[in-house]
This record gives sequence, structure tokens and C-alpha cells, in this order.
Amino acid sequence: MNHRQPLLNASSQFSIGNDDDGDNGNRTELLKNSFSDWQRIFSRKKIDNKYMQLNDDAEDNDNDEAVVSVCKPYRFCPNVYFYVFGARIFVIESFSDHCDDLQQNFTTPVNNSNTYSQGINLNIFNSGVPHKLHYNNTLILSSTLPMPSPSFREEVMDIVRWLFKARGAAGAVFRLIDEGNDTSVNEPDVWKDDAESSSNINGDVEFDNVDFIYPSRKEAPVLHNLSLVARVGRTTALVGSSGCGKSTCMSLFLRYYEPSSGRITIDGRPITDYNVKQLRENIGIVSQEPILFNMNIYENIRFGKVNASREEIEQAAREANAHHFIMQLPDKYETVVGECGVQLSGGEKQRIALARALVKKPTFLLLDEATNALDNVSEKIVQEAVDRACNGRTTIAIAHRLATIKNAHQIYVLDKGSVIEQGTHETLISKEGGKYQAMVKRQQMEGIYDNQDDRKSIQKAIEEDEKSILERSRLISDSETVDTNKQITKPFRQRFVFLRLLSMNSPEWITISIGCIACVLNGAAQPLFAFLLVKIIEAFKYCSNSERRHHVLIASLLFLLLGGVVFIFRFFQYTAFVISGSKLTQRIRSKAFACLLRQEVAYFDRPENSSGAICTRLSSGASAIQEMTDGFALAFLYWRGLILVENNELTSNHIITAFAIATFTIQTLKVLGLISNNIATSVSAAQAFFDLFDREPAIDNTSTEGQTIVNFCGEIIFDQVKFIYPSRPTCFVLNKLQLNIKPSQHVALVGKSGCGKSTIIQLLERFYDVTSGGIFLDGIDIRKLNPQWVRSQFGLVSQEPILFDLTIAENIAYGLENVPTEDIINAAIRANVHQFIEQLPQGYETKVGFKGSFLSGGEKQRIAIARILLRRPKVLLLDEATSAMDSHNEQVVQEALEQAQREDPNRTSLIIAHRLSTIRTCDLICVLDRGHIVESGNHVDLTQQRGAYYKMLARDKLQ
Repeated sequence: MNHRQPLLNASSQFSIGNDDDGDNGNRTELLKNSFSDWQRIFSRKKIDNKYMQLNDDAEDNDNDEAVVSVCKPYRFCPNVYFYVFGARIFVIESFSDHCDDLQQNFTTPVNNSNTYSQGINLNIFNSGVPHKLHYNNTLILSSTLPMPSPSFREEVMDIVRWLFKARGAAGAVFRLIDEGNDTSVNEPDVWKDDAESSSNINGDVEFDNVDFIYPSRKEAPVLHNLSLVARVGRTTALVGSSGCGKSTCMSLFLRYYEPSSGRITIDGRPITDYNVKQLRENIGIVSQEPILFNMNIYENIRFGKVNASREEIEQAAREANAHHFIMQLPDKYETVVGECGVQLSGGEKQRIALARALVKKPTFLLLDEATNALDNVSEKIVQEAVDRACNGRTTIAIAHRLATIKNAHQIYVLDKGSVIEQGTHETLISKEGGKYQAMVKRQQMEGIYDNQDDRKSIQKAIEEDEKSILERSRLISDSETVDTNKQITKPFRQRFVFLRLLSMNSPEWITISIGCIACVLNGAAQPLFAFLLVKIIEAFKYCSNSERRHHVLIASLLFLLLGGVVFIFRFFQYTAFVISGSKLTQRIRSKAFACLLRQEVAYFDRPENSSGAICTRLSSGASAIQEMTDGFALAFLYWRGLILVENNELTSNHIITAFAIATFTIQTLKVLGLISNNIATSVSAAQAFFDLFDREPAIDNTSTEGQTIVNFCGEIIFDQVKFIYPSRPTCFVLNKLQLNIKPSQHVALVGKSGCGKSTIIQLLERFYDVTSGGIFLDGIDIRKLNPQWVRSQFGLVSQEPILFDLTIAENIAYGLENVPTEDIINAAIRANVHQFIEQLPQGYETKVGFKGSFLSGGEKQRIAIARILLRRPKVLLLDEATSAMDSHNEQVVQEALEQAQREDPNRTSLIIAHRLSTIRTCDLICVLDRGHIVESGNHVDLTQQRGAYYKMLARDKLQ
């Protein structure tokens, strides 16, 4: 059954009869009504409403589904290309009246289904076939839904490409998720919450015959039949030499790993039965190297408990002995600590880390060398806070400094992964020939321990420390507002960005020229596509099928030829620009890295130059505006074109050509709009790089200029040195420092945290230049000497040794070329690390892991010392070189360092120490306070003076 199908207006207005007399009038009337309806369409917000308003004059409104099914997709398209609909109208109305067979071909009765009588599918997704509507053998409309535009196809291909990339990335993620795990730690175990797991976890912690082997070192057992108990509410200490398994016990308790055999229980229940997330929420840990983030103090403490209130955070800071010094800072809890807490001293960082652990009110407290890297004053302050925090909590403490665990309820002495001694401090120290007794004796020093004097000294030290904090940290917050205009940079003008980029890309000028030529030719092909499109449309005006087929075939062959030419042009365009772009990127990165290496350390102290400070800012609104404007532009062109045709000012061929060219032009402009954001980002990035390239560092690390001393004796003089950090311009770290170090002399610097000890080493290495005064090497100002030569004369072993993810042999020989294996082994022997290395399955070829993560602190430090001994420097700089070692290894390494000093009688040594036992034999000991020397002399003289050094010695001595 046939039905009338109203589309844009009443059928009488659209119909074209077969009467020749009224043909021209009907045709003109049809076009006028069509244009009016198109204008009405553009003014509508919703297509569905349009149907009801346009079909008011129709006699049958019960069969609109066919029309709606055709036009329904336009409800979901914000930018509908109506020009294709219009183009089909022009084709029909311009050409069909000349050919009766063409007229008949475009008129077909409509069935009440999705398929016409001639088998033409009305499915809106079949966009390549004509959709024909007919009423009583009279033409109503014939149209083809819009073919996908080139930009649409490119967008689809981009989506497909990103989908494939996402699928590849998802595959790796899912493989990780689905990967079999040897342990019982799994996703449901970690995240599943239930009433039992959410309850407070408490009880005795017991290691029952635990064996453990690290997955990366399966041939080297770490724990062997380890059995120990940490009683609830009591403090349990683990002591022993480096590598004996102390830190591994904590890793197992935190369930970073699972035991190879045996089990760990809490109140008799295996920890594998507990929810991992809830278990760790009940554990607070303070490690030897506290991790602070580049945020304010408040946020760093809040990391321990995300939903902690202000009162809880301040209370935790009070318990950690940190609240008072925080309140002395200019911004108090809002003070930014810098990257890794660089703006704070070691004691301050450790107290903030302790507050972070306490804010969650943990049931268990783990202390892994919490005070090991502190001077004795800071250690006492932190230890006092730790003792208060341990009260009533189940605490497991790892310690090398036995004075910090003498009050523990139970002490376990570990050796090679097993317990060899256990008991209280009194019982273990009374055990003749025991390992604990031997460890205590190594840490004892001559002198009398005065308890009352010590308590007074502690209180005084706290007050002095806080005054020092106030003075030293007065302008920590000012580092956030450093005047970046004071950077030593050349004026930069943005209009030269592209010229400079082209100059850097000049080696690839041939490649770029080829790409530009191909790009121009490829762009010229776009109008040709429009021309050929018009030719195909014009083919419909021929009445003969053979003639139409001939013209369509010619146009198709031209399309094929043009497509092949465009393929070649695009291949050369993309290939040339990819090659030149890759070369430019590589060149910029290499030059930027070289320029970064040139900069002085003060450059990186500025907040704008810290890691993560550079971020890309994109304009999110530009693309949305672009999406809107190109749709309006096309709509306006189509509307204006219809008006011109209606007034017979343009022919249909002209308007279709204009539409096609306009479409390609709009699409090109759209692409340019999309990449404009990338261009702006690229210009900004290029400007930042050129700023870096043009910057002249105050200390050029790669400069070959400057003097060298042929026979450097090792004499060092600090003459009235004043120094302030660029990020704290009103706080003097060194104030009129006067220090004379003679050749071959061994000099020690001691003092509380923040007094300027490490700053002296940084000035010697010429990481910074002095603010006033001078530093002289063999009588020559250090600023006149070549920086590379200066640094080659110094060998530095720092408090936190830097190891690379290489083998042990490569780490020892790092910085030197063609080092014989015998020299590497000899350096390891002198650093007391050879025996440990030989016990490893792969010996010197063992990988140390990222930052030496596969090794203990003492093992890392000894490898770093071996690296320095191999270089045979003229001056040894030891910044807490033995701080991470137990007493036995400390003594052995200290003997190795003394032996290294005796090997070259002319070698000068400068030692920073918190453990006074390591500096007793030094020729000169200098006590620093607030940036200047308050006492100096040898150990005997300073002890007899009973001044600041004597008080420090009393605190450092084990009772």
C-alpha cells in the first residue's frame, strides 16, 4: 500500500507534474518553498518540533515514521552538513526536467517499510544510496545522506589509532593485574573491608621460624629460622651488623614481602588473615631517611591521616617535639619544606616524619634508625619525642647507636638472619664475650656521664636549637617569591622563536624543503577534489546512460590518479617533517641537558626550577569555540548559497563548486584551529628552552677557563666567609667564618643541625660562591680556579650515598675509564666491603638496584667509600661517612679511612661527624654554632676545657 510521505512541506507545494505548460512555474515554486523551509530548519533548535510544524497541512500525519527515521540522526549532530541535501535538490531540479528517463529514475513509490519497491534501503546508515520519496507518481524529494567528509574520516582514523594504542596499553595493564603472584597479597585482600578487618589490630607480634630470600637475590638467604616476639605495649629492639636482616623484618611485617617459610602472627593470628590496608593503617613507621614532599608542613603531616583535623595534626606535632619549632617559622604550619625537605635540617625533618606517623595513632610503631643521621643534640630531642611516642605502644626499633635502645624491654641481637642473643640491656651487657657487650664497648668513650648536666644540656640545647631554627628559617617562605627577573638571562623576544628553531633545524634544510614542497602540492590538490566532485555531479545532466557512464568513468579515473598523487605527496610530507622534527627534538634535548649541567646549584634552589615546577597549560575553551564557529560558518554559506540560487544569481554548478571548496577550506581552517593550541604550547616550550640556552650561569660547571695548581698541597683557608643561600637572602648560614686547614691535616667539624657544616663542603666543591670573604686553595682564590679541576681534587662521601642501577664494580669505578679489576678489588678491601661482595652469588657483577635498593645502608656506604678511595683525591670530604653503619663496621671502615689517609701523608681530610667517636684522632676539631667557630682544638684540649664539645661528648657517651 502506498502512502503520502510529507517531508518539508505539503505535497502539493513540492510536486512536479508531467504537464509541460506548468513545468517552469512548478519548478520555480518548488525551489522557493524549499528555500523557505531550509531557512526555517536553520532557525529550529530541535528537528522533531520542525516535523510537527511543517506537516500541519498534511492530510495524513499517522505515517511520519519514514521521514523521522531518515532525519533522526541529525538530532545527535551539532554540525550537520546540510549542503549535501541541498546539492541533491539542485541536481534533481536542475537536470531532471531535461531527461524523462532521469525524471522517472528519481521517482519511485514509497512502501510502508524501510525498503523501497526497487530494493533501495532506507537505512540511514547506508549513506551511499539515494533515498527517494514519492507521492502519487509525483516527485517529492530525492537525496543522498551526507558522505563522510575527509576530515571526518581523519578524525575516525585518529579515534581508531588511539583505540589501538589504548588496547596495547590496556593489555600491559591487564597482564600486570592478571599476573600470578607468589604471595597471598591480592586485590580483594588489600581493599576488601569487613567488620573484622576494620577492628583495632593489637597483640603480640611473633616471628615463628621465618625464612626469607629476596626475589632478586634468590641464592642469598636473608633470614634463617628467625624467631622473636614483640610484646604488646612494649619496646623491642633489633641490633646487629649491616645486612643481618633487621630492616627485612620490618618489610615482612608491613607485608611488602611474604616469608619464604614460617609465619608472622599478631596475637596468634597470621598477618595474612588481616586486610593489608587496615593492617598498615595501624602501623606507623619512621625510617632513617624521612621522605617529605614539596608541600607545607601541615600537608606533610596530614599524609599520615588524610582526614585528620587541625587539632590532631598539632597534637601529633607536640608529641613529636616539633610544634614549638614549627610555630617559630614565619609561616608556621604553612611553611613549604622544599623538595625532600631540603629547607629543613635533619632533626626537623625527622620530627615531622615522626608527627606524620603519630597522627594516625598507630597501634604499632616501627623505628628504623630514626635518630641515626642526627647530631647528638638533635638526637636527644628526637629521642625524647620517640620515647614519649613509644609509651603504651607496641614498638619495634632498629638501632646502630645502642644508647637509643638501652631502655628497650627486650633486645634481640641478629647475625646472618638469626637471633644469637636476647634480653634486656643489663643482662646482655653483663654477658661476657657476647656480641652485644662487644658492640657496647666499641661505642664507649672516655669520660664521665653526668645525668643532671645532661638533662640541663638537653633543655638548653632545645632552646638554642629553636633560636637557630628561627634565625636560619626566617625566610624559608620567601623562597617562594624569589624575583625571577634577577636570573642572568638575555632578553628574549617571542617573534624570533621560529627563526631560532629553524636555525637549529638548519642541518635538515633539504629534508624540510622537500616536506614544504610536498605540503604545498598536497594543499593544491584540495581544490582539484572539489572540481572533480562537480564533474561527477554534472554527469547526471546527460540523458544517455552511456554518456553519463563515460563522464563518471573519466571523473573516477581522475579521482584515482589524484588520490595516488596525493598519497605520494603526503608520504614525502609526513616523512620529511617526522625526520626533521625528530632531529630537532633530539638536538634540543641534548642541548638543554648540557645547559642544565652548566648551571650552578643555586639555579636549582629556585622554586620555578625545581623538578615538576614546569607544567603545560592548555586553553580548554578554544577547541569548543572552534567547534561552534565552523558549524555557523558552513550554515551561513549554505543559507546564502540557497538565496543566490533562488534569485537566479548563480547556477547550481557554481554553488556546488563553492560549497565543495568552502567545505575543504573550512575543514583546513578547523585543523589549523585545532593545532593552534599545540603551536602556542610549542612556542611557550621553545621560549623556555631558549631562556635556558641563553642563561649564563654564575658558576659554569663545564667551563675550561680558570687556573689550575700544578702541585696542589691541600692547604685550605676560609677568610671571614659570609654566605647566604639565594633562596633565603636575609639569613646568614656562615657568618665571618675563619678556618685554616694545613696540608695533610685532619680536621673535623661538629655542631648541631643547621650550624653550617655541610655548607662548608658545598662551598669547597664550589656548588655556590661565598657572599663575602674568600676561600683560598694554596693561597689562590677558589673563584679564579677552574671548577672542574677544583672538584677533581676532592673526594666526597656524603651522608646519603648515591649508587646507580649498575653492578658493584661499575659503581666503584664510576667516573673513571679503563680501571683494572685489581684496583677495584683493592679499593673494596680497604673499604671493608670485599668480603661482603665475595659472598654474593655474582660477586662484583651483582646489580645494586635503583639507588642501591638491593643493599643495606652500611653496604651502600662502604661501596661509596671504595669509589672515593679508588680516585685517590688530594682532599677527602667525609659528610657523616659512617653514620649508617653499626659499631663494628664503623670501626673497621674508620680504620680503612685512616689507612687511606696514611697512604698519602700529604692528603688533607675534612670530616663532618655527629658521632664524636669517629673524630677523636683528628688534628683539629672545630665546634660550629650559627655559622662561626666557637671552639677549636684537639680532642684532649677540648675535653679539658669542659665547654660545648665536652657537653656534646657527654651526650654522645653511652651510660
